[in-house]
Amino acid sequence: MGTTAKDEKKEEKKEEKKKSGGGKGGGGGGKKDREKKSRGPHAGAALPVPPPRLRAFYNETVRPKLKEQFGFKNPHEIPALEKIVINVGLGEAIKQPKMLEGIVEELSIITGQHPVKKKAKKSIANFGLRQGQEIGAAVTLRGARMWEFFDRFVAVAIPRIRDFRGLSTRSFDGRGNYSLGLKEQMIFPEINYDDIEMIHGMDITLVTTATRDDHALALLKELGMPFKTTEDKRTPNINIQRQLPKTGTNKAQV
Repeated sequence: MGTTAKDEKKEEKKEEKKKSGGGKGGGGGGKKDREKKSRGPHAGAALPVPPPRLRAFYNETVRPKLKEQFGFKNPHEIPALEKIVINVGLGEAIKQPKMLEGIVEELSIITGQHPVKKKAKKSIANFGLRQGQEIGAAVTLRGARMWEFFDRFVAVAIPRIRDFRGLSTRSFDGRGNYSLGLKEQMIFPEINYDDIEMIHGMDITLVTTATRDDHALALLKELGMPFKTTEDKRTPNINIQRQLPKTGTNKAQV
């Protein structure tokens, strides 16, 4: 049997869909193509990696200031950054495990290091959680990557926080380590808003070699952490007697 005009039109439409990427599948392919293009090597990929500028600033400026401020006699007593731990917990990963892959990819883009997936240590029936199930991701930065991330975090990411009024000085753990939480990952310029699946927060812990909180606070201040100048103090409980208006006749209280 010969082909009719309707059959020819259907075949033409099929060929056009194949060329354009094909309906719904074409949209997904376009997103993958954009991701591949954005991940390509940058212009200076072949050049030698320069040393972190913040590490040079610490060795040349911060260390002498801390030594003079606290009177350290041994150079090993001067506090320094040891490592930075970034942790993301995702409760939705219990029902949607594929969402964890997006978080792992975003953390690798932000830090430049592949994170490790974290598993549940015990089962919780109320949450539908089983032992060994992957519910988060974490990455530990040391060395040059730690200094580079801390430099970008202080100079670029923190100023992009909405309604930012300074970091609290009450988040030290008593052993010289500082922790803070972020509400969204969009403050990092490496994240493209069009490619993310969901907005999530993260916990960042700055581990130092200091044994006291005041030493760690001085170290982070010198490195550029924007702490609050004055913390909000609670108003003391003061007993204020209410003064009644004076009347012409004094009456005895019963």
